[in-house]
Amino acid sequence: MTDFIENTADQTADSTFTDEKIENETPDTVTFEDLGLDEYTLKAVEKKGFVTPSPIQVLAIPRLLTGDTNLIARARTGTGKTAAFGLPIIQNVRGKSNHVEALILEPTRELAMQTCTEMQSFSTSEYPRTTVLYGGASYAAQIKDLKRGCEVVVGTPGRIKDHIDRKTLDLSKIKYFILDEGDEMLDMGFIDDIEEIFRHANPDCRILLFSATMPAPILKIAGDFMGEYDIIEEENVIDEALLIDQKYWVVKESEKIEALVRLIDISPDFYGLVFTMTKSDADRVTRELDLRGYEAAALHGDIMQNQREKVLERFRMKKTRILVATDVAARGIDIKGVSHVVNYSLPFDTATYVHRIGRTGRAGTEGIAVTFVRPEERRKLGFLSKNIKKATKSDFTEGKIPSVNEVLNVKNERVIKELKEKLFNTKVELNEETAAVVSTGSTTVSSEDLNTTSDTAVVSTSSTTGATVKSELLTPLFTDLAAALCEGQDAQQVLAGVLSTVYGDQLSPKHYGKINTISSAPRGDQKRIFVSLGKRDGYHAKEIADYFSELLHIPGRLVDDIDVAQQFSLVSLPVASARKAIELSKSNKKVPHMHYDDKEEGRGSRRSRKSDFDSYSDRSERSDRPARGRRDSSKSERAPRGRLNAKGNKPNVHAQTERSSSRKNSASLYKKSGKKAERF
Repeated sequence: MTDFIENTADQTADSTFTDEKIENETPDTVTFEDLGLDEYTLKAVEKKGFVTPSPIQVLAIPRLLTGDTNLIARARTGTGKTAAFGLPIIQNVRGKSNHVEALILEPTRELAMQTCTEMQSFSTSEYPRTTVLYGGASYAAQIKDLKRGCEVVVGTPGRIKDHIDRKTLDLSKIKYFILDEGDEMLDMGFIDDIEEIFRHANPDCRILLFSATMPAPILKIAGDFMGEYDIIEEENVIDEALLIDQKYWVVKESEKIEALVRLIDISPDFYGLVFTMTKSDADRVTRELDLRGYEAAALHGDIMQNQREKVLERFRMKKTRILVATDVAARGIDIKGVSHVVNYSLPFDTATYVHRIGRTGRAGTEGIAVTFVRPEERRKLGFLSKNIKKATKSDFTEGKIPSVNEVLNVKNERVIKELKEKLFNTKVELNEETAAVVSTGSTTVSSEDLNTTSDTAVVSTSSTTGATVKSELLTPLFTDLAAALCEGQDAQQVLAGVLSTVYGDQLSPKHYGKINTISSAPRGDQKRIFVSLGKRDGYHAKEIADYFSELLHIPGRLVDDIDVAQQFSLVSLPVASARKAIELSKSNKKVPHMHYDDKEEGRGSRRSRKSDFDSYSDRSERSDRPARGRRDSSKSERAPRGRLNAKGNKPNVHAQTERSSSRKNSASLYKKSGKKAERF
């Protein structure tokens, strides 16, 4: 955290520090009553079923209930941050008012709706009234709500700005300005909108900024608009390894659906998010799953708002257990109990990967994350895997795609287990080998052939010998039907026919296709080169492969790991072919410019320009309004506001609050002062 603070705006080097001690707080002594909440708010806490405050709540709630200090809180989604700022606001803004008292900005409409619902659930009386404003919804209905009166407004930056421009929303008297998911809003290009909203807000309002990370632009906003502020963070955001089993599967693009189907079928309680890079991919994967008999839904920027709400509601209720989404459309979604996250496409960067898999493994439960990697992405995988391990503090290793027999064994055992438990008064357990396959999503036992498609699947469950069928199932109607079906027939054959009729191809090897085994080992005989051909020239991955194949007289399959940008492309070629290509570029004016791209194993600084590569760009799917370019921080003419002008830039407090030494689940409070902030 110190590194983050050191990157803030320049301040005088001779600033001094003043220390203030805060008594240790542990889960045994800290309750919601200790945080200063009154009896009405505590009733709301009890109604919500909250028992022990989370670390971020312990730090934030008392400070928001008293004093007037601005606050930056580093907290991930799922750590109770909505209650951390919501409960104090509900308590402090309880009476009826003729103007808006609090504004809460969220990056997406889904998160805005969730926060509004959560805020309303905290209230035990008619006030404060909360309304939500987001793009894609009716202006007329929103204006009607604003005219009727509300004390708390939750919204997305674009729609909030639109209401300000229409003069239907007045922020000149607000007491609280909350920016939730600050880093997400910056990533989505909302910086201009946020600064414009600040200019229309009460300059003396209290500003609260919640963010999972603390990049320099976040601290730039703090320097421009927040004056003096505290920074609090939950230490386990940094120190605690994710409770997620992370694997990657090397699989061809054409075989990804087959791999996904096997993953779903080997996981009996699959309830997961499948991330794709583009909207068309999300639609295609959803359509192919539907054709295979799996109920899935797509979520991306082209889906109308009312349909999006229906899709999310069905997913929350587990009526749909597979949600195929793009990164932008899924931002802000906070759904409990997600068992799996599948990266159908390899994420562009580590931050995207961490945001994706963070949807599972929450609240102390374990989750599974599986990433599909194309063979031509081996070099990209090598670069990302190091950063992923560092960021998640967890292993990220290759997994084994389950064979057809392994999947069928799990499914057959599951069918037998479920039927026996319904038929007999007994509990049936999966055998140890099957349980291991189910729990990890892939098997570690040896398999002679990953794609064996024998019609015989060996299953082994706990014996029900001696058990009797439940008497309530043996009604005269069904015993008579059974007798009629089995008359003159072998009873076992009749039962087999019934099972085949009910389960169809779901238990047959014919339901699955072949997956070719591919080694994930990187090729050491390749060189990465830059070529000045890109989208603007009409080139995409296939055209780039064809170009080099014709230029160098090599098979297209040797043109590896192709990334296409607007003005250039990066490709991997065999060493000799790469040398020949560059020589041709130098000697033949008709051949475009080429040079070796050796930075970071072929992943140089050009790769950091996320929007360059069409294979990774999804900027057209902004959920509230089109993204806008970030302003150069050096050109900001915004003068520091509020307390910074009034109080100056004096040194402040550094403190730490320990909550649980046994779990290393502590939280820390910092003060901005000078060029450094230290942890005590």
